[in-house]
Amino acid sequence: MVGPEYLSPGRFHERLHISTRQYARIVRDWVSSIGLEVTAFGTHSMRRTKVTQIYKKTGNFRAVQLLLGHTKLDSTVRYLGVELEDALAIAEAIEM
Repeated sequence: MVGPEYLSPGRFHERLHISTRQYARIVRDWVSSIGLEVTAFGTHSMRRTKVTQIYKKTGNFRAVQLLLGHTKLDSTVRYLGVELEDALAIAEAIEM
């Protein structure tokens, strides 16, 4: 594997990185070990949950866009499922 196919460095010299498949296995085992339904959780659902929480707590749409690696704002809007009402509420909360 090369470049972005690795998620993080490994703990041993001969195994320098963790692959996306290994990460998925870790997540599956973790979810199972705490008694949750394995099919209800995955690496992608955890990714979406994290950025959704960041967005809800900060309202910082640009930060979420950067974290997701989206180049288009529309992609982030669709990913988060932001509705017009949400956008208007945020806009109204900011005083100028």
